[in-house]
Amino acid sequence: MQELVNVEPEPQRAFLIGIRDGSMDEAEAQSLVRELAGLAETLGVQIVDQTTVKIREKHPKYGMGLGKAEEIAERAKELEVDCLIFDQDISPSQQRNWEELSGVSAIDRQELIIQIFASRARTREAELQIELAQLKHSLPRLTHKYIDLSRQRGGRYGTKGAGETKLELDRRSILRRIHQLEEEIKEVRQHRSTQRKKREKIPIPTCALVGYTNAGKSSLLNAMTNAEVFAEDKLFATLDPTTRRLEIGRGQPVLLTDTVGFIRRLPHDLVDAFHATLEEASLADILIIVLDAADPDVDRHYDTTLAVLKELGADETPKIIVLNKIDKVSSPERLKNLERQYSDSVSISALNRTGLDNLARRIDLLVSGAAYRFRFPVNRHDLVAQVHRSGTVLAEHYGEDSIEVEARLGDRMLGTLREWLVDPANH
Repeated sequence: MQELVNVEPEPQRAFLIGIRDGSMDEAEAQSLVRELAGLAETLGVQIVDQTTVKIREKHPKYGMGLGKAEEIAERAKELEVDCLIFDQDISPSQQRNWEELSGVSAIDRQELIIQIFASRARTREAELQIELAQLKHSLPRLTHKYIDLSRQRGGRYGTKGAGETKLELDRRSILRRIHQLEEEIKEVRQHRSTQRKKREKIPIPTCALVGYTNAGKSSLLNAMTNAEVFAEDKLFATLDPTTRRLEIGRGQPVLLTDTVGFIRRLPHDLVDAFHATLEEASLADILIIVLDAADPDVDRHYDTTLAVLKELGADETPKIIVLNKIDKVSSPERLKNLERQYSDSVSISALNRTGLDNLARRIDLLVSGAAYRFRFPVNRHDLVAQVHRSGTVLAEHYGEDSIEVEARLGDRMLGTLREWLVDPANH
């Protein structure tokens, strides 16, 4: 009797199509295609070929001229790919047109990102948010079955057969499920808000790790706090915010939070769906912007991060720039140029745990804040203990009827002790 052997399904074979319009230079177009390739590889897709199409005006049928569309479709047939992946949004009608022309599935950047998020969801909140984004994206595409890129090669659709099967969900049931998900997400966010309020009652400063996806935020959280957050060298390895306590300075604690990574052209539905996740960044006392120093697009990633922070209303929050992955930078000269460019940054390698002490000192300096002098009633030792827990005590004097303490404190802690403030210390 022949023994059964488990055979791994072949990865989907993809042909990537970048789009360069008149407002985009060649470098930007190539950067976006590289990013698209990274997204596809995150899902295990095999990239067979890629091209960038320069368009002067968009055509409604294919998003480009008929001649160029036919050329791409012919190339896809030669390569025997399973799907076309476009680095621009394609409408439901364009999606159908491309599939009829090429005979293979066609998806856009939005659909690809949503698929990645779906494969990465770890918590109930993330799962709800992903499902909501999927349904909103698929609602206008009810005649096109949602792609699952994890299927083995050969499962084509959009052509005769799968594209003509009965729809899994009709419009009414999808709308009903969307409403149900939105209500469930409201409950989850209320729970998150309650947890946050409990944290805020304890005057511990909060630091949010923000930055482009795959910059190494989770690895940095793990390295600094000995946490066991899932970290992988792929885009969007972490979707759920994770908070850990970190002791810095003279036992000064801070709460360090890992957040979802940013990316250019993030689908609007996912921006809305992950608003609660990104709130951790908007409400933090300090933002630690983590950059992948080895990435050739580091400058663009930094600009994207600043743009997202501005959208969140967090552009005025104190920031520390971290140049991560210095062990992978191509040359010492390249690293020196980056350190000159980001002159106030801290260079580290979360993987090798180098430079972490320097980063801790920078956090301590920013958290500790300016120096202030307080005069507490002699019987309020609890307030003195609070200053010791949440600040850096510079001097302490016990008198007959009062206790004077000079300490460095952040703004949040200062607000709770303002009534005992004597005057700013001259330090």
